[in-house]
Amino acid sequence: METKNTGAGNHSAMQDKQNMARETAIEVKDVSKVYKLYDKLRDRMKEAFGIGHASHKLHYALSGVNMNIYRGETVGIIGTNGSGKSTILKIITGVLSPTSGEVKVNGRISALLELGAGFNQEYSGLENVYLNGTMMGFSEKEIEAKLPEILEFADIGDYVYQPVKTYSSGMFVRLAFAVAINIEPEILIVDEALSVGDVFFQAKCYHKFEEFKNMGKTIVFVSHDLSSISKYCDRVFLLNQGKLLGEGAPKEMIDAYKRILVGQYEVPAQEEENLLEDPEIRKAAGKAAGVGTAQGVNPTVLEYGTGQARITEFYVTDDHGVRTTAVIKGTEFTLHMRVKFEESVPNPIFAFSFKNVQGTEITGTNSMVEKAFLESAEAGQVKDITFTQKMSLQGGEYLLSLGVTGYDKDKFEVYHRLYDTLNITVVSDKNTVGYYDMDSKVRVTDV
Repeated sequence: METKNTGAGNHSAMQDKQNMARETAIEVKDVSKVYKLYDKLRDRMKEAFGIGHASHKLHYALSGVNMNIYRGETVGIIGTNGSGKSTILKIITGVLSPTSGEVKVNGRISALLELGAGFNQEYSGLENVYLNGTMMGFSEKEIEAKLPEILEFADIGDYVYQPVKTYSSGMFVRLAFAVAINIEPEILIVDEALSVGDVFFQAKCYHKFEEFKNMGKTIVFVSHDLSSISKYCDRVFLLNQGKLLGEGAPKEMIDAYKRILVGQYEVPAQEEENLLEDPEIRKAAGKAAGVGTAQGVNPTVLEYGTGQARITEFYVTDDHGVRTTAVIKGTEFTLHMRVKFEESVPNPIFAFSFKNVQGTEITGTNSMVEKAFLESAEAGQVKDITFTQKMSLQGGEYLLSLGVTGYDKDKFEVYHRLYDTLNITVVSDKNTVGYYDMDSKVRVTDV
């Protein structure tokens, strides 16, 4: 079926009342994209000319995908390489046609897919600005009005008058990004394009991205940068091997994505059962709090692993050795973890990480990075692990995750992982800018 543009919004009965009342910007309805894979080139030629039988296999880049994206929201699409993320974006923007299903778009799209794909290498940068603007439907007068903003954003100086074939890769993407981002679209499609150029240009790109978000533009954002997905997105779609596994809050989908990366994702019906309260986790949590109830512990903690090792106890102590879930900023604290090995494990790695409540990973480390434990563990052994450090995070609420992982030959294994298992409160009477305090020493003197 063909990709369509429509002036009418569509509403999904499957969404909650708030979504039902919102206008649909993009509707993806039962979209599949199928490619034929040939073992031999002559088989492809046979089918092209209708000569005899051509042997081929069908590859589903997308299979029955449904999405509703509403006007004014920022939506992320995540998944492993080959999951169909770029394919669905290309179908939405009309670069590809679906094999079946349809896409309806309500609004003017600007796509940051393959930056500079429409540039002519022999033309100057300035000529390419006009060329691309014309391809996007602008008149010469409209492009001329936008030119100062485009050139200021690209910041490549007099090189704009030189053929783009003489540009460095950095200058090329700067100009391409500047052209794409400054056409004032209603819908912005971004595919891994915010990491172009040097760190200063990246900061400028993210600032523009935030500006679009604050203006209420509809944004569809594909990235492997999970921190950016967590920070900017209102909702996230999770794709794997061409299928839509789920949609929901960024944190929920990112956690599911991490399970896919280690081959331990289960279908949603089974996953729901796995999220039920685990007696062993609750027992460990009770020890963590030092009381009968699990104070500060996630009642639906997400856990998974091969089972070769198991975290049986975990807790935090303050600088006086008292068990707590509240740590005063600037003081030393210790994370304690007890691990029982059900089977022998070569060189296990013990790890922890802190996230903020939005799901962004702030900091963490592991025993391999710290070069603290590089031995093997035998079946039946129990290890007590401690991580001691100064609390430099800003005051606020944080979620602590724990893990026991390792490498079996060249294969990465997760033996046991607990996501967002403890809520740690950092108590502070002084918060600086950002995630952590650099503990600056300030000195002011008379001259």
